[in-house]
Amino acid sequence: MIRAVTGVLPGRVSTDPSPGTFPGIPGCLISQKTSGTKTHNVDHKVKHRSKKGQLPFVELNGEEIADSSFIIKELGKKFGKDLDATLTNEQKNNSHALISMIENHFLWVMLWWKTKNPDDFVKGYKLNLQTILNSKMPIALLNIFFKFSYCRKGAKKAKAQGIGVHTPEEIIDFGKNDLKVLTDVLGEKPYFFGNDPTTLDVVVFANLAQLYFLDSEIKNPLREYLNESCANLVGHVNRMKERCFPDWDDICTNLDLNSHLPKPPPEEKDKAKEGEKKAEKEAENGKEKSEKESEKEPEDKEKEKDAK
Repeated sequence: MIRAVTGVLPGRVSTDPSPGTFPGIPGCLISQKTSGTKTHNVDHKVKHRSKKGQLPFVELNGEEIADSSFIIKELGKKFGKDLDATLTNEQKNNSHALISMIENHFLWVMLWWKTKNPDDFVKGYKLNLQTILNSKMPIALLNIFFKFSYCRKGAKKAKAQGIGVHTPEEIIDFGKNDLKVLTDVLGEKPYFFGNDPTTLDVVVFANLAQLYFLDSEIKNPLREYLNESCANLVGHVNRMKERCFPDWDDICTNLDLNSHLPKPPPEEKDKAKEGEKKAEKEAENGKEKSEKESEKEPEDKEKEKDAK
């Protein structure tokens, strides 16, 4: 039995895969989609994390596995669906180097941008803070809390990692250089190593999707560079989206949670609702009746007293 817990939010796909910081579209989920492994959307209220404090993580036959890279590796072994099985040693080495660049450099550039632009971060990904923070407090208060708690923590992490100590112009240049490397390596190929996606394609999509699908009204210099100078990467993102998430538009607007659980037919649902309304009405009528009777009792007693 396998149970996967990711940070993907109800009603949203493209948010943020930063480790231990914000919910997102994890590489392991894309890997499962790419390899054809069946998945379900389970509403876990964004409460659960691994023993390492990370999302995503999976439980495979009772054993917990955290971090997308380990998850992809272990699930590949378990189900015989290694995305890199056809790669040569040289290609595997190149893949490892590029994945390290994305996860240990480009990802932090994106994290820096989000923590420095919290309003754009929330609006650009249409984040529901009440869902993320599991709170019913007013949105205005949650916005303040989000800025001074989550975003401040993210900014401290970016500074500790090294990215955050540079000027905004220098950090954006770092991101552009990473995109330039990826666009040069991809060239005119549909995927980085040929006609089929590998782990590198999964990691690239997981990170570039959150840049490419950022709300069009939000300004981001890296998104502008991606659209203007990296047409092949834009094509790659859309190919991966169509291949892994053919129902993308539907799940972005109407994500069906707990889809693995059986649901009653519409007629039964309507009957159940009618039954509930009827029971509520009967309960209200009974309450009114008992109140009237209780009001009558003192009057009856007074009449009996007068008669005597």
